[in-house]
Amino acid sequence: MLAGEKRRIGRGVLAIVLLLAGLVVFPVVLGRLAFLVDVQLGNTTPDAVPGTVYTPLHHASGMLGLALLIPWAMTLQRLLYGVRGATLHSVVSRFRFDLFGRALLLAGPVLVVVTLFGAVGPVEGVPWSQADLVGVLLGILLLTPLQAAGEEYGVRGLVFRVLGSWTRGPRAGLVLGVVVSSVLFTAVHMATDPYIILWYLVWWSSSALITWRTGGLEVTVVVHAVINTVSLAMAPLLRIDLGAALGERSTAVVSAYQLVPTATVALITAVVWWSTRRTGPARTVAARGARP
Repeated sequence: MLAGEKRRIGRGVLAIVLLLAGLVVFPVVLGRLAFLVDVQLGNTTPDAVPGTVYTPLHHASGMLGLALLIPWAMTLQRLLYGVRGATLHSVVSRFRFDLFGRALLLAGPVLVVVTLFGAVGPVEGVPWSQADLVGVLLGILLLTPLQAAGEEYGVRGLVFRVLGSWTRGPRAGLVLGVVVSSVLFTAVHMATDPYIILWYLVWWSSSALITWRTGGLEVTVVVHAVINTVSLAMAPLLRIDLGAALGERSTAVVSAYQLVPTATVALITAVVWWSTRRTGPARTVAARGARP
């Protein structure tokens, strides 16, 4: 979509920098607004007292901030490349709900079971008020899928596409896009635990390959949304400190069980690759017709 006679590397670097700026700025700005509202309501938030249990507004602001990456990525593509934002959905410039539904029915239950088993084990609970439990849980169920979609549109959508346009050939573009976008997004999460680093590298690489093979973001949105929603929903259900759970990615914080979801995502990628073996990846509307 973005490849042309000129590589436009400088323009691509600007697009990536501006996208990463949105990744930081949007949650911070909305978080500050949520903090001001929480203060008026008499609530103590993690912004004021580190380690405080998340309030519903604090958590919702973070989710909405990342969801804003969807229109932000589309805007950057339009302004910097002159390509319509709708093309980020898929090669047919729309979100294919039929593909999304099939992925949700086939991969969703597997991911739910694998993620739930990862929560089995002793946990240290913290005090939660009834209102915070209900509010945060509702925020997770309603907004986490949008947060996951925002990251997919930003990284597997715009960044992957920008990196792929820097090479002369499609294979080199694919390799550059998969490797750099995966390493970049892993670095952004600032993990030091080897199991988590491996998990991120495999997950993000798999998401990039699935995007390429299916010609859109629908399947990766399903995978990302199910994993994040189920994982985060465990916090209020088990009364875990959600702030600490989200921020702790240091060494030895997870067990070898993390290899199970890692292998599951790799298996889903293999299934997608196998199911598209006859048609190959859907690249463009012109090459594949209206319904690739």
